[in-house]
Amino acid sequence: MNVSLRALRYVVAAADCGNVTEAARQLNVSQPSISAAIAQTEADLKLQLFVRHHARGISLTSAGQRYVNEARHLLAHARDFAQTAEALGDSLRGEIALGCFLTIAPRFMPALLARFAEVQPGITVKLEEGDQREILDGLLSGRLEIAVSYGYAVPEELSGELLIDLPPLLVVAADHPLAGKSVVSLQDVADEPFLLYDLPHTRDYFFSLFDAAGITPRIAYRSRSYELIRGLVGQKRGYTLHNASPRTTMAYDGSRVAVRPLKERLPPVKVMRLTLRRQPMRPAVEVFARFLSDAFSPGGMFAPGSIAPDMDARSRDHLA
Repeated sequence: MNVSLRALRYVVAAADCGNVTEAARQLNVSQPSISAAIAQTEADLKLQLFVRHHARGISLTSAGQRYVNEARHLLAHARDFAQTAEALGDSLRGEIALGCFLTIAPRFMPALLARFAEVQPGITVKLEEGDQREILDGLLSGRLEIAVSYGYAVPEELSGELLIDLPPLLVVAADHPLAGKSVVSLQDVADEPFLLYDLPHTRDYFFSLFDAAGITPRIAYRSRSYELIRGLVGQKRGYTLHNASPRTTMAYDGSRVAVRPLKERLPPVKVMRLTLRRQPMRPAVEVFARFLSDAFSPGGMFAPGSIAPDMDARSRDHLA
C-alpha cells in the first residue's frame, strides 16, 4: 500500500483528539478530509483502527494503537528529514519531544534547557512532565523520543543510560532539633508524622527505605505535589524524604525547611536517560542525548557531588 504522510497526520490527530471534528479544527482542514483519510487507511489495511461512539467521539482499537504508535515515529522522521533538507549547509535544526519526571524537571531542566538552547539554537525542545507511568507510556507510544526519569519498572523495550545516583535525604522544618545536625538517622524521626510524596513507584521506593531501616512510618499526609509536602514540613506537620531536592530551603508558602543526609547507607534512586530500544535516535535527539551525558559526567554542570542542596560542609562531605 502507498502510505500518505498527510493521511498519517490525520489519523494520528484523530487519535490524539479522540474526536474527528476537533482533529479537523486543529489541523485547519475539513472534517470530511479527516474521515476520508481514516476510512481509506482502514480499507487499505483491511482492519479497523477506530471504534466510533455515537456523540462521544472515537477511540483506538488494539490494532489502531499499534498503527498510531508506528505512525508517530514515521512522522517524526519525516519532519526531521524535511528540516534537514531545508537546512543543508546550516547547523542542525529540528524539534525533539522530551519527557521528564515531575520532581526531576524543576531541579535540573531549567539549567539544562537554557544551556542547550545556547549551544544548539536550531533545536527546539518540547518538554512534557509526568510521573513514571506517564513517562514510560509516552516513550512506548512514540509521543516522547527521549526522557529523563528514574530507573523504576523500566520495560525491556526501553534502553537506559545512568546519569546520576541520588541518595535519599531527610527534610525537616528549619527549626527542628535535627536541623542543626550534619548527619541524621531515620531512627531519629521514627515516631514523628511522615509526609508521603505519593506517586506510583515513588511511594514504593520510600517504603523500601523504611523497611531497610526496620521502621513503620506514621503517614500523616499524602500528596502528589512535592511543594505541598515541603510546605507542610515547613509548617511543622512532619518530615519527608526526597532525592532530587531543590537548592533552596524555602517552600512556596514562605516557610523554611532543612535538608540533611542520612547516616544509613540506603539505596539511591537512579536518574536515567531513557529511549526506545528498537528506534534509532534522530540526529537532533542524538545531539541532546550526548548533551545530557556530558551534563552529568565529571566536569559537567551536574557532576556527581555538585548538586547537593544547601547544607553545611560537613553534611556535603557525607554525601561525597
